[in-house]
Amino acid sequence: WWPLLSPASEYEEEAADLLPALLGTSDAPPHTMLELGAGGGSLAWHLKAHLTLTLTDLSPEMVAVSRTVNPECEHVVGDMRTIDLGRTFDLVLIHDAIMYCTTPEDVRAALANAARHCRTGGAVMVIPDSVAETLEPDTHTGGYDAPDGRALRYIEWSWDPDPTDNSFETVYAFVLRTAKGDVDVVHEVHRNGIFPRASWLAWLAEAGIDADTRRDPWGRDVFVGRKRA
Repeated sequence: WWPLLSPASEYEEEAADLLPALLGTSDAPPHTMLELGAGGGSLAWHLKAHLTLTLTDLSPEMVAVSRTVNPECEHVVGDMRTIDLGRTFDLVLIHDAIMYCTTPEDVRAALANAARHCRTGGAVMVIPDSVAETLEPDTHTGGYDAPDGRALRYIEWSWDPDPTDNSFETVYAFVLRTAKGDVDVVHEVHRNGIFPRASWLAWLAEAGIDADTRRDPWGRDVFVGRKRA
């Protein structure tokens, strides 16, 4: 069902926005990139023409989807906080999967691991959906139809039940239609981490990444920096 929720077609503009920073931050033209938490590989689909990609995710099912979308790329199942590939890359990217790191310890572990997999002079980019300064209640809808008759529609609803802690909730309702026309509804609650902008920059610096941040066209902070010696 994932390609009917978040297909590669939704990431074309985002990839075009990110590519200049990805290709221009390291000390030399990059050739290799590791994405931690690559999910179904929809963003990677737009980046693989420019870089040799290694894609990782905690979920074997998501890795299987990405293998279908990006058969040219190396895939590895693993936790972004602890995976050890035993080599370094020109670039390391963590996209919105970082939101599932719900404690400072989780985030710091993920950033330290990103830095560990980045060569000296290479670049690390991290893109949380929100930081504490930008989080607002929000609702999104969407979904797509498949050629085989299946279809998916969803509502995504986020809010912060307790602004004093480091998390917020996102509720999803999925309406799924099978190829035979049967319809089912699936409901999920996801817990996400939320931290101040200054904490992100401090944790990146702690990991050895001299980073800066900018707001992208969708209002998100894009943290990107070079790994120092």
